[in-house]
Amino acid sequence: MKISILLMGSLPFLGRVAAWGALGHQAVGYTAMEFLAPKALKFVQSTLSASDNHSLGPAATWADTVRSEAAFAFTAPFHFIDAEDDPEGGSCSVDETRDCGAAGCILTAIANYTIRVADTSLSATQRQEALKFIDHFLGDIGQPLHVEAFEVGGNDISAICGGSKTNLHAAWDTGMITTNLAANFGGSSQAWAASLVQEIQTGKFQSDAADWISCSSTTEPLSRRSALSQIINPGRSMKDEIMETIASRATGKITPLACPLVWAKESNAFDCTDVFDFKTGQDLCKGTYFTNALPIIELQIAKQGFRLAAWLNVIFDGATNLP
Repeated sequence: MKISILLMGSLPFLGRVAAWGALGHQAVGYTAMEFLAPKALKFVQSTLSASDNHSLGPAATWADTVRSEAAFAFTAPFHFIDAEDDPEGGSCSVDETRDCGAAGCILTAIANYTIRVADTSLSATQRQEALKFIDHFLGDIGQPLHVEAFEVGGNDISAICGGSKTNLHAAWDTGMITTNLAANFGGSSQAWAASLVQEIQTGKFQSDAADWISCSSTTEPLSRRSALSQIINPGRSMKDEIMETIASRATGKITPLACPLVWAKESNAFDCTDVFDFKTGQDLCKGTYFTNALPIIELQIAKQGFRLAAWLNVIFDGATNLP
């Protein structure tokens, strides 16, 4: 773990930095677009406006834009879940009952907007907003510091990126991504997403992608459970739980979602291995820290883009339609 960290003054609750920043969220959306099934793609393109190029890429930043508006102030807690664990002590965990506050969190928000995007009784505007929230929150949950309470998700920890003063959270969501894109992708989130799509289809992520959407267990992917445990307790598939959640609208009781909890735990685990492992004064956007962090960032962006597509495919096409 880190040797020493200089703390900044506390930031106000609404001052939490947005996960991944614009470039990261756009990359999640652009990645998802390449894996949408026909009905999901049609819904996305017909629902999102021309100002978003009818694409999940540009639309992915909307939720951060409106959170400062009075009408959407209630959505501020939906961008994260404050895991009350101990990353400095090497103990990371996410517990929905313990960590999701009374105002809600990213786990309850994903369930709520999944119901709303599928609800044909809502107006086109309401369903468009629900789609944009899903687009954004499925990106947020992949950012390790959006599933961590320690020092306000790293916002209260000073850091250096590219020679400039920042904070740990901002270094992860913006600084390191901007550095990577400037060096390798002409500053383009769309070009970066295209590279991640290729890695999913034929490259380094190809053999793992199926596991990314196999999450019926809240502790481990389905493919990693023993054959016996799958027979005894097969759990719910992504399709099962999305359909059950949509059906729960009639009862007014939202069914807890296994998949987002799995994803939150995956992200949170990096807080105990890499995220806080640096010295005061170390530049996080170069050297060993950057070299170790960048593959994590790329993995998390690729995962959440692929998962976003699977999520929408289930809602609109009835199956993930992915390997």
